Amino acid sequence: MTSRRVVSDEKNLIEKDDGSDRRPAASDIAPAVPAAVIVKLLGFTAAMVGGPIGVYFLTVHTIFRGSSTWAGATAALTANLVLIAYVIVAMREDQSYKIAAEEQAKKRR
Repeated sequence: MTSRRVVSDEKNLIEKDDGSDRRPAASDIAPAVPAAVIVKLLGFTAAMVGGPIGVYFLTVHTIFRGSSTWAGATAALTANLVLIAYVIVAMREDQSYKIAAEEQAKKRR
């Protein structure tokens, strides 16, 4: 047995979604992350890669006279210093955005 299809005047899903009755919304083309943040991240990445390796090879024969243990410890210390510097810069940057947002909110009032 077959059922009879009900014909109605309503639009089906394809006809409803043709988009002819609405205007396209303006798109937001602003970057998700500011360029200054990307530059800082790339700088600290280069420092994290190049700093400890450079310090190791500079100190292994010049300062520690072949002792790779002390040169490795110095390289680890350098990596930790770069990491601490990154955290400090990130915290200050976060605070500067907060202060700027508060000043902008005061101007709106």
